[in-house]
Amino acid sequence: MHATLDSIYQRVLDRNPGETEFHQAVREVLESIGPAVDKHPEYAQARIVERICEPERQIIFRVPWEDDDGNIHINRGFRVEFNSALGPYKGGLRFHPSVLLGTVKFLGFEQVFKNALTGLPIGGGKGGSDFDPRGRSDREVMRFCQSFMTELYRHLGEHTDVPAGDMGVGARELGFLFGQYKRITNRYESGVLTGKALVYGGAQVRREATGYGCTFFVERALQTRGDSLAGKDVVVSGAGNVALYTVEKVHQLGGRVVAVSDSSGVVHDPKGVDLELLKEIKEVRRERVSTYADQVGHAEFSSDRSIWDVPCQVALPSATQNELDADGARSLVRGGCLLVGEGANMPTTPDGVRVLRDAGVLFAPGKAANAGGVAASALEMQQNASRDSWTFEYSEQRLREIMVDVHDRCHATADEYGRPGDYVAGANIAGYARVAEAMLALGLV
Repeated sequence: MHATLDSIYQRVLDRNPGETEFHQAVREVLESIGPAVDKHPEYAQARIVERICEPERQIIFRVPWEDDDGNIHINRGFRVEFNSALGPYKGGLRFHPSVLLGTVKFLGFEQVFKNALTGLPIGGGKGGSDFDPRGRSDREVMRFCQSFMTELYRHLGEHTDVPAGDMGVGARELGFLFGQYKRITNRYESGVLTGKALVYGGAQVRREATGYGCTFFVERALQTRGDSLAGKDVVVSGAGNVALYTVEKVHQLGGRVVAVSDSSGVVHDPKGVDLELLKEIKEVRRERVSTYADQVGHAEFSSDRSIWDVPCQVALPSATQNELDADGARSLVRGGCLLVGEGANMPTTPDGVRVLRDAGVLFAPGKAANAGGVAASALEMQQNASRDSWTFEYSEQRLREIMVDVHDRCHATADEYGRPGDYVAGANIAGYARVAEAMLALGLV
């Protein structure tokens, strides 16, 4: 790491003790941007890196709510508004028991660079709660969401901070959140949340966007080597929206997804996953992937096998952070993997990244390959602002164009700074430079 950046990183560690995921995200960026620091001394003079590493605002609040049996529960809510140099804070809300301040800060920090790479006028933020919606009734989820928004609403606005969904926050939760926001503010400000249902201001392709976007990025990366997804065996971890629509777009582009997973285990279908059956199991019946193997005789389910042990040419980790470690990366290399594209936020550990890059595997980091979701959210904001509604086909085309631009920006930046083919360096430097230029223009704010 560049000496100047190493001293900054040490201060980040000292100021944010115990927040290991945030430390990991900061280190990954600082290890890449040394060449930009040398090329632009004005960034150092303005203390741009130090300012980017410190959120503009961190909001923590209690969320009291009542379950169906009349019991009172207290959860904790978060919103970290990280950087608004390029536009209003933009980033999802995550409801999951694992959510802590450090989790939200890592996600918000990543979001700053991811949003910058899209070229769209949006800043970076993230939020959520340690509330778990699984197993809760619709009424319980509604009461929690109403309590959560009763505090959060004062910090939001289409020109201030625009949350979206994330893990544990889907159409149901967003509906309850928006309903409470409208009730409290007496404004039908549809642009204050994205990922909404189509019936009240949502956008076509938003649900599919992260999975589609990752696949578009991967296809473009393969094209730089004169290759494509056609005929490739692919594994996709996870079985939520990102994974399901990654599978869908991989199949449309001629690839074959041979393994998927959820928290219960891995399904290997050597003939290619039946997407319609998988969607029915996960979206309609809300069952585990083991049900797929029960219904497809030639598919195998394992509760103790790693999905990374399944031989493939392309691997797309699309579940959660740090799911692909060094052992998993070595398994992928042995299985003939050519490319890893991160559909989730920081799903590969630093040791895993090193194994892949040392083996010559193309590696597409989440802040670039995962940018489809926020890109589609920004497109939803455009439609809300103009009271417009676009077709699925037009929305998908716009998403494809943005993801191709994200890829080409990362690829060109890596070349410019003497790191050809290094998408990590390209993404970090390109995102950092765009935010830095905006911060310089705005002065010390």
